[in-house]
Formats: sequence, C-alpha cells, structure tokens
Amino acid sequence: MSADLVSGLILSALAGLSTTLGSLLVTFVRKPGSRFMSLTLGFSAGVMLLLSFMELLAGGVEEVGFVSAYVAFFAGMVVMLLLDMTIPHEYMAERGHGGGAGNGLSRTAVLLVLGIAIHNFPEGMATLTGTLQDVSLGVAIALAIALHNIPEGLAVSLPVYAATGSRLKAFLWSFVAGVAEPVGAAAAAIVFLPFLDGTVLGVMLSAVAGIMVFISLDELLPASRSFGEAHLSIVGLLAGMAVMVVSLGLIRW
Repeated sequence: MSADLVSGLILSALAGLSTTLGSLLVTFVRKPGSRFMSLTLGFSAGVMLLLSFMELLAGGVEEVGFVSAYVAFFAGMVVMLLLDMTIPHEYMAERGHGGGAGNGLSRTAVLLVLGIAIHNFPEGMATLTGTLQDVSLGVAIALAIALHNIPEGLAVSLPVYAATGSRLKAFLWSFVAGVAEPVGAAAAAIVFLPFLDGTVLGVMLSAVAGIMVFISLDELLPASRSFGEAHLSIVGLLAGMAVMVVSLGLIRW
C-alpha cells in the first residue's frame, strides 16, 4: 500500500469525523454565532472553488485533454444534482430542527444522518483523489471539507440531544454521519486503484472538481448567506481563495 494512499485514507477519515466537532459544540460549548458560521462556510466554499478550478480541473485537462476533462467535470456536477434531488438533506441546524416532540426530533436525526452520510461518500473520494495527485492538495481538500462538516455534525447532534438529553447519543450519531467519508475513500481505492493510470486519474480529478463546485454553490454559499451575514459570506469566500493561493504559491516556490 503506497504512502499516498495511506495519507488519503487518513485525511478522509479526519475530514469526515470532523462532524464530531459539531457534536461537541452542541453538548459542551454554546451555539456558534451567525457571524462565525457565515464566515466559516464562506471560507470553505472559497477553498473548494479555487482548488476545483485551479488544481483539480486543471490537472484533469493536463491528463486527459480539454473535452474529456470537462465532460467528466459536468458529469460530476450532474451526479451530485441527481443525488441531491433523490436524497436531499438540510445540514444546517438553524433550519427548523430546534423544536417539536422527542420522536419527531429523533426522526429528524435519522433522516439527517442518512442524507449526510450519502453526501459524504463522494467527499471521501474527493479527498483520496486529490491526495493521489498531490498530498498537499489532499490536505487542502480535507481542510475545506472538515470546515463544512462541523455544521453537519451540529445539525445531527442538536435534535438528538434535545430529544434524549444524552451527550453520548448525540456524539455517536454525528460519528455515524461522518464515517461515510473514509468509507467512500476506501471504496474509491478498491474500485479505481487497480486500474489507476494517467487517464483514470485525470477523469477522477475532473469529476471531483465538479462535485466540489456543486457542493460549494448549492450548499455552502446558500447556507453561509442564510445567516443574514451576506458581506461576511463573500469576505469568507475571498479569504478562502486567498489563503489557498498563498498556500499553493509557497508550495511551488
């Protein structure tokens, strides 16, 4: 097993299990403010968008050519769109998960876990694919995914904790939601690695770029703006892009 593969699996596990940090926020720390959440989600979107276009898609074009790369890019977006239409999920705890009877809250948590776990599956593939291209790229992707997984853990834990009063149950539900990410990375490794060459890697990079752009535009930015902090949302977006530009510049310098 190559070092890059091991690194990809570890990074995807860390990114996925950052949902448990959201659980800890619910049970041990006061609820994060709207300004913090808006800025953080905007930052994550900025990181994802810049990496998608400047690194992943660019790498795909270099490996398989312009047409094939963009076909894979849009295919990644379409797959995420169909997944979102089939199994939609609301991962922001602020959107209607704060009240109701215990059974209703528990049901909400179950549906959230299912939705988030399924959506996390391709994110694990994204982290692994980026790491196989370049470990520093994998680290950047894992960081961006981890930042937006924290609110997902918050959304899962809040109804469970409100319904049961159990910190342990809230933590375990968030763990289950996040563990799908390393499972996705492992599945990608099993399916694609035996056939991995420049062409397969190029298609995967391009498709992952499409997945990450969809997540950024369909989930992260709308969620960031939903807190009523529109200017902080764009500030976070620009900051995320700027940090990635500086990071990539230092790596290449």
